[in-house]
Amino acid sequence: METIIIGIAGGTGSGKSTFTNRLKNEFVNDVSVVYHDNYYKRQDEIPFEERKKVNYDHPDSLETDLLVEHLRKLREGEAVDCPVYDYTQHNRSNQTVHIEPRKIILVEGILLLADPRVRDLIDIKIFVEADADERILRRITRDVKERGRDLDNIVEQYLTTVKPMHYLYVEPTKATADIIINSGMNDVAFDIVRSKIQLMLYPSYAQMQIK
Repeated sequence: METIIIGIAGGTGSGKSTFTNRLKNEFVNDVSVVYHDNYYKRQDEIPFEERKKVNYDHPDSLETDLLVEHLRKLREGEAVDCPVYDYTQHNRSNQTVHIEPRKIILVEGILLLADPRVRDLIDIKIFVEADADERILRRITRDVKERGRDLDNIVEQYLTTVKPMHYLYVEPTKATADIIINSGMNDVAFDIVRSKIQLMLYPSYAQMQIK
C-alpha cells in the first residue's frame, strides 16, 4: 500500500486543525491523523505549578524522535500506539491512541517542519498562516473552552513563550513548505491539495478526470 504523508504546520490558531479536518472528512477511511502535540515529553518529576511554566513552544519540549519512529512505521504499514497529552495537567497521560496505517497519514503541529527528519518523511508540506491578532483570539477561545485555562495564564504564556517562539522557530519553517495558505477555509487551496492527493493515490482515475 502506497502511503502519502501530509504535514500541516503553522502558528497557534492559524487554522491547521480546520484544514486537517477538511482533508480527513474528504478522504474518510483512507486517512489516519497524528498530532505532534501528543508527543510533548512526559514530566512526572516536575510539580504541576512548574509544569505550567515550561516553554511548550520550543522544539526541545517535544519527543520528536518518537514521532519520527512512528511515522516511519506507519509508512511501512505497521500500526503504532500514539501517546496522548493531557492539557489540563500539562503532562502526557497514561493513555495511548492506536493508529492504523492508511493510504494518507495527516500529521499536524506548529513545530512540525522544524525538524529535518520529519520534513524528509513528508510528501506534501503545508504551512497555514494567519494574522497574529486572529491567532491569539482563536487560542484564547480554544484554551478557555476546551482546555479549562484562565485568561491571565493564557496571556502570560502567549507573551513569554508563544509569540517569541513563533518568530524564532515556527515562522522560519514557512520557507520549507510546498504550499502556503492563508486560511484553513481557503477553498482554492483545499481543491489544489485534494487534487494532488487524488493524483498521487489514483493516477489513472485522476488522469481520466482531467480528460
